Amino acid sequence: MAQARTLEHCLDETLHPDKAAKVLATLLRDDQFEELAAYFRVLGEPSRVRLLHCLLDAELCVCDLAALSNLSVAAASQHLRTLRNLNLVKRRREGKVMWYRLADDHIRSLLNVTRAHLAHAHAQSMPDALTMQG
Repeated sequence: MAQARTLEHCLDETLHPDKAAKVLATLLRDDQFEELAAYFRVLGEPSRVRLLHCLLDAELCVCDLAALSNLSVAAASQHLRTLRNLNLVKRRREGKVMWYRLADDHIRSLLNVTRAHLAHAHAQSMPDALTMQG
């Protein structure tokens, strides 16, 4: 839980103290916002999102991931290392082969919810696009 902070702005009659207090009670700490932003920065790279998407339903080796993502093995390995450092993927060695998988179902949910949101957003904008054409 976040500690109560003094609100520094908008202390006039337009502030809704009941709503602000409710938000303040659940507000993350600054270090938690920094950590959250770090995840979004990593996920801001399309190649990394593509790698994660490839791992939605299958454990794959780095060579397969590279081929599916149209990356060199070296580039795929570098992206996978970044994803691993944030515990977004896990790996295991089997002989000479390194296998990768999503770290947990939270990552799968994040990808699926984001895809559903995009599909919804695209569906919402379609009527506007059709009206503009007509």
